[in-house]
This record gives sequence, C-alpha cells and structure tokens, in this order.
Amino acid sequence: MDFSKIALSRQSCRNYDPSREVEREKLDAVLASGVLAPSACNGQPYMISVCSGEAAKKVARAAQGMGMNKFALDAPVMLVISEKPYVATAALGARLKNNDYRSIDIGILAAYLTAEATAQGLGTCILGWFDSEKISKICNLDGAVRLVITLGYAKDGEVLRKKKRKGQDELISFVKE
Repeated sequence: MDFSKIALSRQSCRNYDPSREVEREKLDAVLASGVLAPSACNGQPYMISVCSGEAAKKVARAAQGMGMNKFALDAPVMLVISEKPYVATAALGARLKNNDYRSIDIGILAAYLTAEATAQGLGTCILGWFDSEKISKICNLDGAVRLVITLGYAKDGEVLRKKKRKGQDELISFVKE
C-alpha cells in the first residue's frame, strides 16, 4: 500500500472486533515502524508500552470517563506512549529555542505507528483522554503518559468514512522571495 492510500484509508476506529487478536507479526511490524520514526537529535524521548490481555482492559478502563472511549475495551492491544528524558543536545535545543521537541517527537511516533497499522489492515484510535496516574501504575512507568493508541481489527462491516478536512487553500501558503 503506498502512503497516499494509507493516508486516505486511515481513520479512528471506534468499533473493534474483540474476538480477533492482533497477530504478533503485524504487531512487530507496527512497532518496527515506530522505532524508525524521526525525532530531535535521534533521541527518541519516549517509551512504548504494549498492553494486551487484562493489562489492555485496565488501560482501556483508565481511558474512560464522562462517556469517553467506551469502545476501547474491545481493542485487544493498547499502546501506551510515555515521555522519557531528552538527550543532551535536544534538551539544550528545547531550552534555547523554547520548543517542546518531545511532544513533536511523540506526535511523529503516533503517525508512524498508526500509518503502519493501517498498512497491516489494523484499526487504531489515538486517545488523549485518560488517567495518566492509573496508566503509569498499570505499566510501571516513571515518565508521564502522553498518548494511548488502541489497536485491533475493526468489526466486519466497518466502512471508510468520508474525510472532513479543511481545504488546501486554508492550510497551505506558498512563500517565495
């Protein structure tokens, strides 16, 4: 699958088939692509905790509340992305340029993970609503939890939704001197 097809077919899955486990080969391919994601000074200031079984259920419950993320309980895998310290050069750059490179790096990582999952025929949803403390305890983490990504197969009959995006004229400007 070429990248344009991946970009057009990737969507947030909120309807997982709880009876279908993710094959280890597909999970390994998703994680291998994540390892290749670029980061500031190649520092990779994050950890990916792969939760399955009861651990995935616990993480899913910690990502619920106020009616949010009920579907997560059906996802067989939860990828918990936590923050790790900068490498020295990225830490210096972040201070000097007042830029949060870790958040940028984690965003790029999430894009790589979800794109490869799509290429593998898997569904994903990036969650920002969760209880960081509970998930840190479940995964035995020392860094702040920044994202949780559900991973699994969509239920049969799940259709590709029409993408609602701003037009290029609203998002892109060309500057030439």
